[in-house]
Amino acid sequence: MPRTARRRQGGFSLLELVIVAVIIGILAAIAIPRLSRGTAGSAESAVAGDLAALRNAIDLFAAEHGGGYPRLAAIGGQLAQYTDYHHTSEPVATKDTDHIFGPYLQQIPPLPVGANRGKTTFTGTPPGGTAADAGWYYDETTGRILANCADDETDDSGTPFNQY
Repeated sequence: MPRTARRRQGGFSLLELVIVAVIIGILAAIAIPRLSRGTAGSAESAVAGDLAALRNAIDLFAAEHGGGYPRLAAIGGQLAQYTDYHHTSEPVATKDTDHIFGPYLQQIPPLPVGANRGKTTFTGTPPGGTAADAGWYYDETTGRILANCADDETDDSGTPFNQY
């Protein structure tokens, strides 16, 4: 049998290369906006996660201390160190016979958003308008904790961070 048909040389034609380039362009057009939205949403997730951890720690503190919430003046230490049942003495770094409860957090998380970003301190002044110079708002009578952000510091959907 004679071979009269010509064999095609290996490699890609120009048309095949253009089709692959168009497909890659389409995939990039879909992926890049999704990735950029993901970084913006990470701050929102961080606030929600930090608030959940703080609220859980406060609830556990109250459960172990007869329903009493941490004091505003000592909340950082009371959540991150050992405390006594009546939480009247200062928290201590090592467990002893009086300080048997806690710690509930390894450390107070810094506020991840807004003008007070990076602050781990607490204020008793409710957030809104112009937020006080602290990371978190805490009400020691109710155990309520919020992000200490001004009303105009909002997530992508327009919800103020201080309403999380």
